[in-house]
Amino acid sequence: MALQYKPTRMELSNLKKRRTVAIRGHKMMKDKRDELVRRFIILARRNQTLRVEMEKKLGEAMQNFVLARAVMSSNEVEEALLYPARAIGVEAEKQNVLSIPVPKLSLETQDGFVYPYGFATTGSDLDGAVQALAEVLPLMLELAEVEKATSRLADEIEKTRRRVNALEYVMIPQFDAAIHDIQMKLEENERGNTSRLMKTKEMLAKEA
Repeated sequence: MALQYKPTRMELSNLKKRRTVAIRGHKMMKDKRDELVRRFIILARRNQTLRVEMEKKLGEAMQNFVLARAVMSSNEVEEALLYPARAIGVEAEKQNVLSIPVPKLSLETQDGFVYPYGFATTGSDLDGAVQALAEVLPLMLELAEVEKATSRLADEIEKTRRRVNALEYVMIPQFDAAIHDIQMKLEENERGNTSRLMKTKEMLAKEA
């Protein structure tokens, strides 16, 4: 949208003030964008670390389950895993990252880990599988938290980038062009007034 203005000194003063505010806002938005990008990179690296660690734990659990199934029947495995090892809960809260709400997930568990079966009919491979799954649950929660935060930051980075570009390539150049145009017109009017004044003086001098 083109900037609307009148070629007056008051309008010139208002445009200069608006340009100053736009430049200040542009700097603040750029600083915010840079900080968002920095936080995004940190979260993306943490995301990658958590994903690799989680996949490793899941691989260990699946491998142990396969070994357990090799020495135990399906009914024995199902019976052993019929009851949970412990009660757990997930508490979801919100935290702000540069005024952006992101989730904060907390795992609530009972103290201690107890295998939900006896050891007479089970092997150590099943113990390892259950232990690995118990260890992977906090990683999965943190990964979900980090992935959501990364997604929110990515959206905010894109919005901030568009605002920075709008100020840098649209608004501020429009202010510059309008200010230059008004200054040129005011100088032209001033030269016209000076020329008319000189002609008036010449006419008065001739009449005298």
